[in-house]
Amino acid sequence: MKLDIIYEDNVCVVINKPAGLAVQGGKGVGVSLDRILAENWPERPLLAHRLDRDTSGLILAAKTREAARHFSRLLGEERAVVKRYLAVCKGRPERAEGVIRAELDVRGAVKSSETRYRLLSASGDGEFSLLELELGTGRTHQIRRHLALTGTPVLGDDKYGDFSLNHHLRKTVKLRNLLLHASRLAVPPTADTPPLDLSAPLPGYFQDILTNIGICGNIP
Repeated sequence: MKLDIIYEDNVCVVINKPAGLAVQGGKGVGVSLDRILAENWPERPLLAHRLDRDTSGLILAAKTREAARHFSRLLGEERAVVKRYLAVCKGRPERAEGVIRAELDVRGAVKSSETRYRLLSASGDGEFSLLELELGTGRTHQIRRHLALTGTPVLGDDKYGDFSLNHHLRKTVKLRNLLLHASRLAVPPTADTPPLDLSAPLPGYFQDILTNIGICGNIP
């Protein structure tokens, strides 16, 4: 598989991961991002963070263990790294922007979590909306869980979403993917790398669904 490389230097590589590609191998996983990295780079880049299999967008891999530790540490610190996402959701939030905070069970431990959101656009009837989201913390499935908790689940989410709506949209507008995209990644400089502020355009199918459900206007 040919990867969409957004940025590369001697320390790291940033990839625009397609939806459906698992980041790590495992039982039942034929192709994974870490395996592709190992097969195509002599440095065997190490993933510094994760994306869900069905989430598209930016993911960073480090080319040395020292760099991997550095990036992982930055990504673990609140607000040290900017990670923004775009999501198409059922309905629309009550406020145009705000913060979602919740206590989430993470592998048996209850942990606090925070996601900031901003409404970018909505369908005329308010049935669907496009949100920009920024992680304050990085819990498993955090954005998907937060949006489900607030009654605005991500379209195409087969774990936390509105299953009957997803089924309807598969038939009417050919919804085939989770509509969650890691669109921006901004990382402070290291001793060996400049500051990074990278973006990845929406996949074509994402744009098609937005048009089909009547969302237009301020679309990145």
